Amino acid sequence: MKIPRRKFLHLAMGAGALPILPKIACAQTYPTRPVTIVVGAAAGGPTDTIGRLITERMRGPLGQTIVIENNGAAAGSIAHGRVARAAADGYTLSLGHWGTHVVNGAVYSLQYDVLKDFEPIALISVSPFFILGKKDLPADNLEAFVAWVKAAGDKATQGTSGAGSPGHIGGIFLQSILRTHWPFVPYRGASPVMQALLAGDFDWAFTTPDQTLPQIQVGSVKPYAVTAKGRMALAPNIPTADEAGLPGFYLSYWHGLWAPKGTPKDVIDKLNAAVVGALAEPLVQQRLTDLGQEIFPREQQRPGSLGALQEAEIEKWWPIIKAANIRAE
Repeated sequence: MKIPRRKFLHLAMGAGALPILPKIACAQTYPTRPVTIVVGAAAGGPTDTIGRLITERMRGPLGQTIVIENNGAAAGSIAHGRVARAAADGYTLSLGHWGTHVVNGAVYSLQYDVLKDFEPIALISVSPFFILGKKDLPADNLEAFVAWVKAAGDKATQGTSGAGSPGHIGGIFLQSILRTHWPFVPYRGASPVMQALLAGDFDWAFTTPDQTLPQIQVGSVKPYAVTAKGRMALAPNIPTADEAGLPGFYLSYWHGLWAPKGTPKDVIDKLNAAVVGALAEPLVQQRLTDLGQEIFPREQQRPGSLGALQEAEIEKWWPIIKAANIRAE
């Protein structure tokens, strides 16, 4: 019996070969429609600003509209849960940070895994914190501050943005290192924390560069150290915690871009190239610097670097968070 040519080719190639063709075509033509980037924060905040700054420059290389979708409910866990459940086709992405893709996994009972349900695309930027005292605090350097905190005990007070915030978790980490305790004074956001510190309502806080640098310039606060491995370019006179006498104390708030687990590598690579291109633009670099953000070196903007950092941060911070029994409010 003569086998029709079409059927003969099908048998010769094998039944499993044909489904590969649409996948290759998809990778070559992506994207063919608008891409949605979900931001787990309200519009107008730092994360939203970073997202809009980057995505504006990604539109050209991708050749498509990029839509920002904001949802800050439950510290962004609802927004990023939507991405975790989305189709792995590169059309629904997650722009998140240390809080959404590390901390939330320890403080919330999530219906998704912050590490295993996402494909990393790119590291974007990082912001360290300042250990900042009120103006009339007696300590003038970090060593003196540490001695003062130990001596003051429960009389020392630290302002935070609430339970599970970077300042709160960083404070618990510092307590474990110094083997002492002090009360936390919660506020709703970084701006109220800074306002209360300036008013002398508590003694000290971990503060972000965008909130801190203007106050350092006018001398209204006492900066003791920056919680990064290197000094900030915008504050070169402020020592690192390593230099100032608190070796190994690192606390930073980094941002990254993720896709749902299973997104094709070619799609991830195309998205990564668009992010890397955006971060190379001088105007983007300047605006991120103005926000107190530092861009990761080019070799660290790869998908693997984001995945490795996220995994290392989970390994570091989850035991601290769980030991302190921090739960979402």
